[in-house]
Amino acid sequence: MDKVFISQLHVDTIIGVYDFEKETKQSLYFDIEMLCDIKPAAKTDDIALALDYAKVSERVIAHTTAKPVELLETLAEQLAAIILTEFTTTQVTIRISKPAAVTQANTVGVEITRRKAC
Repeated sequence: MDKVFISQLHVDTIIGVYDFEKETKQSLYFDIEMLCDIKPAAKTDDIALALDYAKVSERVIAHTTAKPVELLETLAEQLAAIILTEFTTTQVTIRISKPAAVTQANTVGVEITRRKAC
């Protein structure tokens, strides 16, 4: 299986459990890996047959900024479900980093891998 990836997709959004987090946008960074077969797109040079990382990026940004959630875990699960449902991938790994969450750390976050149900 081949892999299409998005690295360090930056989105500013409202996210967090604490009241002060609900008042100011914070930066999130997304690393997304999607398994798919790239041969049809490569053979025909046709974007319609490709897993379009630009469209995936747009969808992630739109969802992340549409309705705030409190937990990165919730956001990761929502995005995995969207990607598996709306795009031609059989497996997605999403890593979300929240660099401002812990001042002593460069970044913190979550990473999940989900597969399309058979």
